Amino acid sequence: MPAFSDRDAVIVGAVRTPVGKGKASGALHDVLPADLLAHALRTVVERTGVDPVLVDDVIAGAVTQVGDQSVNVARNALLGAGFPESVPGTTVDRQCGSSQQAISFAAQGVIAGSYDIVIAAGVESMSRVPMGSSVLAGSDPFGAGMAARYPEGLVPQGISAELIAAEWGLSRTELDEFSAASHEKAARATKDGLFDNELAPIAGLRYDEIIRPDTTVETLAGLRPAFYNEAVGARFPQIGWNITPGNSSPLSDGSAAVMITSGAAARRLGLTPLARIHTTTVVGSDPLYMLTGVIPATERVLARSGLSLSDIDLFEVNEAFAPVVLSWARDTGADLSKTNVNGGAIAIGHPLGASGARIMTTLVNALQQRGGRYGLQTMCEGGGMANATIIERLG
Repeated sequence: MPAFSDRDAVIVGAVRTPVGKGKASGALHDVLPADLLAHALRTVVERTGVDPVLVDDVIAGAVTQVGDQSVNVARNALLGAGFPESVPGTTVDRQCGSSQQAISFAAQGVIAGSYDIVIAAGVESMSRVPMGSSVLAGSDPFGAGMAARYPEGLVPQGISAELIAAEWGLSRTELDEFSAASHEKAARATKDGLFDNELAPIAGLRYDEIIRPDTTVETLAGLRPAFYNEAVGARFPQIGWNITPGNSSPLSDGSAAVMITSGAAARRLGLTPLARIHTTTVVGSDPLYMLTGVIPATERVLARSGLSLSDIDLFEVNEAFAPVVLSWARDTGADLSKTNVNGGAIAIGHPLGASGARIMTTLVNALQQRGGRYGLQTMCEGGGMANATIIERLG
């Protein structure tokens, strides 16, 4: 296997909770976000055997930082997990890519010599803290400058997905076929035990709650468009109204945690690195077509890494909406058979702040199982941004 240096940022442990339905009837609804995150933090130190007193920092992603998810949920969770009071924690928001950004910050800190051991994590309880609830009535989070720059106004993500489907000529059938395949792959991975190494059961939930093994293109075809709006249709007559609950990621609850150390710390503690963080990047993109950032992010991370598309064994592209992955594959030329091989967010779920760490956990696990060397993860983000990360399998 590839060698790693003392200053490399290496992943020595990665866990996630099963993803629950983001509604009051979901299995994880009664678990407070701080406790949900604490479970992942506690599990990752238990499985690695690292004494939490050695952790230099906990960086956790959370998107809707209000109510039960407010007041620095990272710090509250690590104390709830029993970590010593000496361990600090901070909560970051890069929208859907929050915990992927946490991984980047953690790796950068290790490479710079600021950290020896750090946990990058994420949490979102969409059943307890609804998406958008941090925008108070009468508030304006965008400001006059944004209004002047985009006088016609921006649109919700679902409308952006509709615009992408129209721009790339993606039919309703293509979107539904991709979505049904996501459920099929996730159901097969669950049945074959491919998620077992990464899961940390909680509140009686042992497996992802949202996956529907019986999903077919025919059943998805019967769903009505989720974002139809007559006024929006008049503004964008090219929209075909093809985005439905079936080809979108569902509201979800979950958490995940990834322990990252320096190569030197891993050797000193006798840890076996699973992968090293090879290259990271983040880009901005058009906030109207806000979900297309995964395309330039992939191009940039490959250019910075010195690798080519053909070097990548597995891709993980967050399935916020089916058009995101399909437009990405069409523009980059990436092989869809190597993409989201164990299913994606359309089937597994998308607990916003946790998804970056959840996907990284799944990617590390899949590389181990398939004997791949390089994995590339990318996620679109609200406001027009995207993170991309390449990892190299070591263990």
